[in-house]
Amino acid sequence: QLQASGGGSVQAGESLRLTCKVSGVTSNTYAIAWFRQAPGKEREYVAGFSRTGGYTYYTDSVKGRFTISRDNAKRTVYLQMNGLKPDDTAVYYCAVGLGTITSALRNPQAYNHWGQGTLVTVSS
Repeated sequence: QLQASGGGSVQAGESLRLTCKVSGVTSNTYAIAWFRQAPGKEREYVAGFSRTGGYTYYTDSVKGRFTISRDNAKRTVYLQMNGLKPDDTAVYYCAVGLGTITSALRNPQAYNHWGQGTLVTVSS
């Protein structure tokens, strides 16, 4: 199971840090990512790590503002979101992919386990 938390309502320009705690996944080798879904839109890849952890990817709209990090000992992944914009408003989901290849990292169908989502609302 994946437990996402840290969402909330903020003003534009403010920051939030999302947390995703991984449990019940027996493997220690998996891709992990944050996706988001705004009302009426498709689920969008935000940021993530490849299976080996050697690569970190960000979607263009968050580069320079969001930072993904992980604490392997705690099996926790964080998403630090700075300079939030109204367009960042969405439900944010963390996801784990056990066999996700690098070329499929941005594809939500490549992930096996999903958290329940945490709502981020940014007002102007």
